[in-house]
Amino acid sequence: MAVQVDLVEFVVPVENNKTVFVWNIEPSQTHADVYRSLHAVFSSFGPLYLLKVFPLSPAGFYGLVKFYSAAHAAAAQRRTDGRSLFQSSPLKVRLSSKQTPHFLSDGRPLSHARCLELANHCLGFNGWTSDIITMKELTNEEEEEDGEVRRRLRFGCLLQLSFPRHGQNTRGAAAAEHCFTCTGPDVLIQQRRRLQRLVTQKALIHAFSSVLLILLADGKVMVELKQTSDQFIPEHTEGVLQVNEVNWTDCPDEDDDDDEEWDLTVS
Repeated sequence: MAVQVDLVEFVVPVENNKTVFVWNIEPSQTHADVYRSLHAVFSSFGPLYLLKVFPLSPAGFYGLVKFYSAAHAAAAQRRTDGRSLFQSSPLKVRLSSKQTPHFLSDGRPLSHARCLELANHCLGFNGWTSDIITMKELTNEEEEEDGEVRRRLRFGCLLQLSFPRHGQNTRGAAAAEHCFTCTGPDVLIQQRRRLQRLVTQKALIHAFSSVLLILLADGKVMVELKQTSDQFIPEHTEGVLQVNEVNWTDCPDEDDDDDEEWDLTVS
């Protein structure tokens, strides 16, 4: 008997088989109540990347639920379609049949907050650890511009991500820089700390990008590492800081949701 498995990567899920639409939501509840009800129902099937509730003319609501796992989405659709759940009339739940554009097929990395959320949900809070190997100040320059002192800071970070229960380790690295008006030592200290925190987060995102979660049908989770062109080989990285460039202004908002327009076609 074949064992059913599903693969989850630390990238934004864009595949149509990971998205479900929910219709026939009655207008008797508020927008906030509908959101809480949908979250309670669908999060029980697996971690959610996105949940949105929209008003539906002339009355009522519809919901968009995006899972990390196609298996979780399929199970949620199968077990909720035609059931009333939190209202008197049955819901209509369908998998999206929207075609995924080719240029989105590889996905983009999850934000730092999303990486932590997914790892903690699937592996538990003690299922993984991260340790900074190297934090280096790469640039610390000062120049005067229009009577103001401008400072440019650049940090690099090399970090190790470990999964003790699975015997897996990987590394990630990043560099980040920030230019700002320095009005005093307190400002310099504050910006230095913020930049160090940012570059650490980006290094962790890079490390998670090589992680593959294997979800088994019995609820167990296995961890494997993808072979990528920029993956670090532990025994060859001592004393080396290879980085991904990150500019302060290029960093996405951790709470930025996917606000693309959705084609409400279903399978």
